[in-house]
Amino acid sequence: MARIIRLVENAHLEKAPVDRLADQVAGIFVPVVLVIAALTGFFWWYSGASANEILSYTVAVLVIACPCALGLATPIAIMVGTGTGAQHGILFRNAPALEAAHGLDTIIMDKTGTLTEGRPKVTQILTVDADSSTFAEAEVLRFAAAVEQGSEHPLGRAVVAEAEKQNLTANLTANLTLPEISGFEAKTGFGVKAVCNGNLILVGNPALMHAENVFSEVPENLEKQIFSGSTPIYVAVDGRLIGVICLADEARPESKAAVRKFQELGLELVMLTGDQQSSAEAVAVKTGIAKFHAGVLPEEKAEIVKQYQAQGARVGMIGDGINDAPALAQADVGIAMGSGSDVAMETSDVVLMKNDLRHVSDALMLSRATLRNIRQNLFWAFGYNVIGIPIAAGLLVPLGGPALHPMLAAGAMAFSSVSVVMNSLRLRGFSFFKS
Repeated sequence: MARIIRLVENAHLEKAPVDRLADQVAGIFVPVVLVIAALTGFFWWYSGASANEILSYTVAVLVIACPCALGLATPIAIMVGTGTGAQHGILFRNAPALEAAHGLDTIIMDKTGTLTEGRPKVTQILTVDADSSTFAEAEVLRFAAAVEQGSEHPLGRAVVAEAEKQNLTANLTANLTLPEISGFEAKTGFGVKAVCNGNLILVGNPALMHAENVFSEVPENLEKQIFSGSTPIYVAVDGRLIGVICLADEARPESKAAVRKFQELGLELVMLTGDQQSSAEAVAVKTGIAKFHAGVLPEEKAEIVKQYQAQGARVGMIGDGINDAPALAQADVGIAMGSGSDVAMETSDVVLMKNDLRHVSDALMLSRATLRNIRQNLFWAFGYNVIGIPIAAGLLVPLGGPALHPMLAAGAMAFSSVSVVMNSLRLRGFSFFKS
């Protein structure tokens, strides 16, 4: 709760780039108005007007040109926009993030936990030699679960969960049937290794097996048995492949609708995943994403974001894991799912408290609506002054038109400020997706 409050407060206090532009314009506008007021007084003095008339025209110009509306145009819209987003679970870290979101043209998203449930399940266990009882399916799972107990990766947790389900292991309050391990080592983007009962156990992807000289290519007989769209992790004991554990992570039910909404907004979509090509392609087909990068290592995600930025794209990155943090920081706008890691949420520019990808499009559309509202406010503020100052200066009087009393000028100035506030408050009626 304290973090949410801090994010909203920071968003209200920090100036957006467009707000700084308004400040610069106001810095020029005020001296210009003072010059116009002085010229107005000189003109009416030269025309032979009375002292009261000269004072009335001069004061009317100064009063009606007060840049209150100009000063309110941006911050009030930012305040209402960020506040409205926060009420619906969309937290903008600061005003620049809200402004930057409206200009995104490319969305890069992580697969696991973003497009998918992030809770993979074991769907298949294969042994290298089905006719041999040396390493049965239970032993393959047992060795893998023993090593993966030290891993925090979703696939590793899924393997341990399956072992617990099959009663091959137990919690700390029961008698452990799982062998103890030593020398645990996590190889980011590849897998894990450890020593179990004096045997070196490797659990990971083909790249790990190749690096550890287990095999150079996946055995053809195993590859044919692996279910399409699943993520296989290979298990080796003392340099010998003993089996494969296949896992599947289902796409979120709302992912396809979210992807379709992104496409309607004219955004290019790219999916990143460390999974193999077949697994990535299965999720891409289900969700409607045409472009994806499979087999991506954690440190490569930020590099891919840089590549798109080098091509002129304005990139938004969506992720939830620790390994997404560098890419979230590199992107023009980093967007973290609410169920993600603390590192991801601290690094991102936008945090979604509701773990629903469809709310990303809400955040982007709210940003666009806020920037559109700011432009309307600035147009009204400038238009009001363009029309009001000549009238206050009495340019219509020689043509038979009315003069503007300073009290009426003050009323007009106040009305312009109220109109800017009222226009900004329309953002409270922004239509969000109903989850």
